[in-house]
Formats: sequence, structure tokens, C-alpha cells
Amino acid sequence: MGEGFEKKRVLAIHDLSGAGKCSLTVVLPVLSALGCSVSVLPTALLSTHTGGFRDPVCRDLTGDMLPWAEHWRREGACFDAVYSGFLGSAAQIEIVREIFGMFREVNPAVRIVVDPVMGDGGRLYKTYTKEMADGMARLCAAADLIVPNTTEAYYLLGEPYRAGPCGAAEAERVLRGLLALGPQAAVLTGVQPDAETLGASCMARGAVRAETALSACVPGRYHGTGDAFAAALVGALLNGKSLSEACGCAARFTAACCRETRAAENYDTRWGILFEKCLPFVMNDVLSLEK
Repeated sequence: MGEGFEKKRVLAIHDLSGAGKCSLTVVLPVLSALGCSVSVLPTALLSTHTGGFRDPVCRDLTGDMLPWAEHWRREGACFDAVYSGFLGSAAQIEIVREIFGMFREVNPAVRIVVDPVMGDGGRLYKTYTKEMADGMARLCAAADLIVPNTTEAYYLLGEPYRAGPCGAAEAERVLRGLLALGPQAAVLTGVQPDAETLGASCMARGAVRAETALSACVPGRYHGTGDAFAAALVGALLNGKSLSEACGCAARFTAACCRETRAAENYDTRWGILFEKCLPFVMNDVLSLEK
């Protein structure tokens, strides 16, 4: 990134949890570390994330989302990527679709990325209704790239969740189904061919086969890993990595974050992954001139 380097501009549409590392508190520093200039559009403000904490204080920002975006457009905002994550209502999903169209008009080359945060471990989140799930499928159809986990992918395809190993053949089958929904590329996270390895598979429209990036599985449950993965993926793509290269960078970074968190003594993992010390790792992986 020498003289004359132009930072890539990203609009991140996520909720903001004051405590518990996930969503914007992960996405913003990861993308910033990878040289991106990030504008944030918060969908809601929460005292904590909803995983493991009881009765978080929440302020819904649905009514502010479109006015924020319209203000930016009037001021000449232009983005290289618009990246959405957790959305709190069917109304927000439709608003985000409108925002996608708004900034695609400004920059037809903008990359639209959707992380369809709907559930995990075979279950949709309690906040998700059928109306919201159907709306998320329409949002994915409007995206260039989608990044679901296996729970979300099966739901988007209208299939029952399949617990147990997810090997290369199954991952490729699912990815082909996701591409049929409309996006130009898809990354499936939570691919686990056996108990020892975990990672992600990716495929672009027209590709002959899917590609998979795996790391050693780190035991435990860690909040914020999906956001860390997707943010690193977007940052790597905006730095010129191919889809498969970016998928590998994101998988390695996420695994490093899990190892760092597991190694911390007496750490309550409800508070999210300890990703901060791993930022130099992903910066070197993505930005190194030797790559």
C-alpha cells in the first residue's frame, strides 16, 4: 500500500452491541485493519449481544436507516462495497434492499455482500419469523456475494438442517443451490468434514467446482466468529484477493481468533472472541507483498 493507494470504501449495515464482541465492534476494526474506510449504518443499539446474556437493552433504529443513507447520497457518498449482517425485522430487510439499489445507482461496480444472519446450530434465532426468512432470501437474490453458515444455507434452500459432517461434495451441492437463488458467488461457513477440521467452501457462478479452506477445529463456542470471518473475507476481496484466496484468509484468521480466545485463562466466552491480537496476523496474510 504505497504512495497513491486509494482506500476502499465500505458501508457496513449491522447492529451495534455495547458489550460482547460481534457485529460492528468486530466488523469495523477488522475492515479498518485491512485498509478499508468504513461507514457504519447501525440497525439497532444493544447493551450486549443476545447470545448468553439476559434481557439486553435494545433501541431499534429502523426509522433512521433510510434517512441516514439518503443523507449520505446527497453528500456524494460512493462505496466500493455494501455489506449487511444481522437485521432485526422484515421492514429492515426491505430498507436494506432499497439502500443496495441506491448505492448501486451511484456506483454500478459496487460489491453487494449479504451475511444472512438468521441462526446457528440448526435453529433460527427467536427473532426470526417466516416473513423475515423469506425477505432474507430476496435480499440474498439482490447480492453479489452471500456468506451463510450451514443452518442459514439449508433454510434458504428450503431444506431440513443436516447435522453431522459436511464434506466437500455436500458443500458444493449446497453452494450450487445458493447460487441458483441469484447471487454471483457464495461462501458457506461451518463446513466440517470431520471432528478435527472446520472451515468454509466457496464457489462463483460458472465455476467448475467449489474450493474449500480448512483449519484445525478449536473446541468451544465463540461469539463473533461469523462477523470476523465475513469482515476478513470482504477486506481481502477489496484488496484484490480472489474468492478462494479471500476465503482462505478469512478461515485462517477466524481459527487464529478462536485459538487466542481458548488460550485465555478464566475468560468468559460470552464476551466474544479475542480478535484484537490477531489483527496483525490477518493484515500480514492479506496485505503482505509476498502474497
